[in-house]
Amino acid sequence: MAWFKRQEKGITTATEDKMDVPKGLWYKSPTGKIIDADELARNLFVSPEDDFHVRIGSATYFEILFDNNEFVELDKNMTSKDPLHFVDTKKYAERLKDVMEKTHLKDAVRTGVGKSKGRELVICCMDFAFIGGSMGAVVGEKIARGIDHAIKNKLPFVMISKSGGARMMEAAYSLMQLAKTSVKLAQLAEAKLPYISLCTDPTTGGTTASYAMLGDINISEPGALIGFAGPRVVRDTTGKDLPEGFQTAEFLLEHGFLDFITPRKELKDKINLYIDLIQNNDIRK
Repeated sequence: MAWFKRQEKGITTATEDKMDVPKGLWYKSPTGKIIDADELARNLFVSPEDDFHVRIGSATYFEILFDNNEFVELDKNMTSKDPLHFVDTKKYAERLKDVMEKTHLKDAVRTGVGKSKGRELVICCMDFAFIGGSMGAVVGEKIARGIDHAIKNKLPFVMISKSGGARMMEAAYSLMQLAKTSVKLAQLAEAKLPYISLCTDPTTGGTTASYAMLGDINISEPGALIGFAGPRVVRDTTGKDLPEGFQTAEFLLEHGFLDFITPRKELKDKINLYIDLIQNNDIRK
């Protein structure tokens, strides 16, 4: 009966010889579709089965938008401080250190300058992986400096928002960034330079209440959650049932808060088309 009963005890298999299925080999979309991870990456992290747009970070957006993924990153070593010595479940200073080690990011936004379809532009892109893309003093400062660079060099400005809103650990310092970034965008408008705002999933809170909705053209990826307070908070506050699709990109487009919904595969072409139209340039192919 040796077929069914192990006669030798203590047999072990080296870790490198085990045949476990590697994590991340498959991706399951919210609608239950199963997609090969490599195929998903080749499709810019959009499910070919149901067109679900998986959340991606600044590195992938820069790769999509900049020619040959070539760009110069501005203020890349700027990091947040802890002036309030904030503590919740852990010290804010410790939280910052932990999330920097985990994500290899310095904060929740990165600024890149490079060519897209042959012409230079400035792109600020948020990373949800860094404390939920929350907006603190560094986020506001990097966006402000990105706009300053655009004005100084007469370049279009693109903002890619992906945020849960203001960073509570910085309290009023965080809220000040709403006014700061809005003023800088007013200066960009005075310089007659284009501003394209791309809202991705999710764009909420103070981000929506400031720069995310101030674009010359406001666009979004399909299915993105966009709003100020979340649906549950709105429902509990108003005591009313919410319309179907409330706070989705499609709902906002229908009600005039967005100009266009643009699939990820078309982002580079569409953003540059809008810039060419605003600046009355020849349309690039």
